[in-house]
Amino acid sequence: MSPDPILAAPIQTIGSPLLWTVTLLVLLGLLAVDFAITRRPHDVPMREAVGWTVFYLALPVIFGFALIPLYGSQVSVEFFTGWVVEKSLSVDNLFVFMLLLAAFAVPPALAQRVLLYGIVGALVLRAIFIAAGAAVISAGSWAFLLFGAILLVTAAKVMRDARSGHDQEVAIDRMRSVRMLRRLMPVTDGYHGSRLTVREAGRLALTPMALVVAAVFMTDVVFAVDSVPAVYGVTSDPYIVFATNAFALLGLRALYFVLRNALSRLRHLNHGLAVILAFIGVKLVLHWAHTVWSWVPDVPTPLSLVVILLVLTTVTVTSVLANRSDREREREPVGTH
Repeated sequence: MSPDPILAAPIQTIGSPLLWTVTLLVLLGLLAVDFAITRRPHDVPMREAVGWTVFYLALPVIFGFALIPLYGSQVSVEFFTGWVVEKSLSVDNLFVFMLLLAAFAVPPALAQRVLLYGIVGALVLRAIFIAAGAAVISAGSWAFLLFGAILLVTAAKVMRDARSGHDQEVAIDRMRSVRMLRRLMPVTDGYHGSRLTVREAGRLALTPMALVVAAVFMTDVVFAVDSVPAVYGVTSDPYIVFATNAFALLGLRALYFVLRNALSRLRHLNHGLAVILAFIGVKLVLHWAHTVWSWVPDVPTPLSLVVILLVLTTVTVTSVLANRSDREREREPVGTH
């Protein structure tokens, strides 16, 4: 029996110790700036949100093009494809955050601090999952089959939920993280700014802010299970996987305030995400099969990028048309056909 090709050589990565160090320092610096901005709670005006959103969208574009002279166009295409996938999934993540903020009645001025906690938690979890994913891939090509199966199952669930047509709701009292925290410590009735704990009657107590942060963190765990295998379907380079996740998550705080009125109107977004996850799942299965039987086709990354962009464009257009049709139907006089 011939040795597994994945086992025959270590995972190739452009991530040298110096590049990892610089990347992490820049990431920590950007997060420090975000924490400084959110230190004084305020409702984010649209102009501020748009400015930061443009900044955080420009960063990955500059980074992606900078990869071409340094590492070649293939690495650049892998980065852009992974980033588009992660940014698409992060928009769905934002929609869940919106539901959580509404369910916990988070004051508008505190929303950006909650989102920032969520982003930091997501980055930590993604780093753990990326390291675990790299270890699994090093163990053998069967990892691609495993990741493909995870994405196909997830795609089926996302499509089923999307087709059900039921509005998503968050039942706070049924969340395990909330129930556990309430059993461990008392919880105050109201918010105390961005503080997670306060002293009441000489006793340490949690604030509702701590509960919503815990709920957001648990949501991050679910999204990490889907997103990391999705990017490993585009590239097996752990550094590129981490970079796509970091660039997709940075700026979510500002993007939330830009899209909060539009998120609920992207009614077909989950349909598109299901198609994308299924496509990448099939791509991973084919890649595993290609390592076993060389005649099985391997889906090229540029084709993946084209398919993903087409799916996102299609669901955006269909969402706009469906919303317009609903508005026209509402304006029709009662009794007309």
